[in-house]
Amino acid sequence: MVPVKKITACRVCKATKFQKILTLGPTPLANAFLTEDQINLPENFYPLDVYFCLKCSFIQLGHVVNPKILFDNYVYASSTSPVFVNHFKTFAASASEKYLSNKKELIIDIGSNDGILLEPFKALGFKVLGIEPAATVASLARKKKIPTIEKYFSRALAKAIVKEHGKAKIVTATNVFAHIDDLDEVIDGLKTILDDDGMFVIEAPYLIDFLENRYFDLVYHEHLSYWSIDALKKLFKRHNMEVFDVEKVPVHGGSIRVYVKKKQGVYPINKSVGEFLDKEKKANIFSLETYQEFAKKIQENKITLLTLLGKLKLQGKTIAAYGAPAKGNTLLNYFSIGTDVLDFVVDDSPLKQGLFTPGKHIPVVSSKVLYKEQPDYLFILAWNFAEPIMKNNSKYKDKGGTFIIPVPKPKIVK
Repeated sequence: MVPVKKITACRVCKATKFQKILTLGPTPLANAFLTEDQINLPENFYPLDVYFCLKCSFIQLGHVVNPKILFDNYVYASSTSPVFVNHFKTFAASASEKYLSNKKELIIDIGSNDGILLEPFKALGFKVLGIEPAATVASLARKKKIPTIEKYFSRALAKAIVKEHGKAKIVTATNVFAHIDDLDEVIDGLKTILDDDGMFVIEAPYLIDFLENRYFDLVYHEHLSYWSIDALKKLFKRHNMEVFDVEKVPVHGGSIRVYVKKKQGVYPINKSVGEFLDKEKKANIFSLETYQEFAKKIQENKITLLTLLGKLKLQGKTIAAYGAPAKGNTLLNYFSIGTDVLDFVVDDSPLKQGLFTPGKHIPVVSSKVLYKEQPDYLFILAWNFAEPIMKNNSKYKDKGGTFIIPVPKPKIVK
């Protein structure tokens, strides 16, 4: 098994010339949390560099870590976030009302995690099928009676699914399309399982939000692609498919929900597609200078945040972090923030509690420890959930909590 490979061609346009725009250095895998025994053993680090395609301007990682290394022991369970649970309930209700007239329709979710998206569709009476290669979270889905295939999606699997279950009216890939290296394999499989009048729905962090809000910590080894509507349009055109609608959704600090059909599909092209393409032109996403400026701003953020944390420690203040998401581990490792600054990280997922963060080996604990230890400051690594975190933990200090939010610019919130 080759652990990591360097890309040789753009996965959107197949061109072979790139320009490196951001390097975060050798970094551990963002979800490779460690047990107490493992923190004394050698840890694997992999290159984490972002490249700009000189032909089509697509933004992608320069190295691909073998998915078996990335996902076989995956510990992120989506349903631990009430925000995401509600997000997918709303999507299921809206999609079923707008696009699904028959309860016999099949909904398939690629990268289905613990069944968070399929659960509300099942509750509405539709047939559902999850595809999830990570054994830990796939087993959580099956406990909820969500049928789940524990494999990577491929052309061969698509044929087997059609044979056993028939074709799907809606296929989804939420927060997973950015993780896929061989997009041609997946899209060919998708065309096999998708009904001719069906749709493919993607959710992914949006490139413009990434740039404008300095979301550099969304760069980690799982996130191979940084999507714009322009790049998705070019990719699907090559496969005789079309983007027909786009909407903005608030998750992950700003994401896009993109609807794709087969070329001959029934859905008209919504004006939203052109509006997003215009927005991308205005944001200069095709200019190399845009990304070079972005890299400079990240260095400014680093200096500002480390100066702030350094001053607080010199004053004798105690600091803990809230949330142990993948993005948090990118920030901790790139900014080199460890146990000399943070006493512990609070996370609501029982799968992470009792473990240590990759690279920096900060203990991950439950919120009980937060209320017992009462740190002076709470550094919010899961910044996309900053509002609910601050609301739910506002009384961890008798006079109200004091929080540090790292992006788009570091700030203290009382």
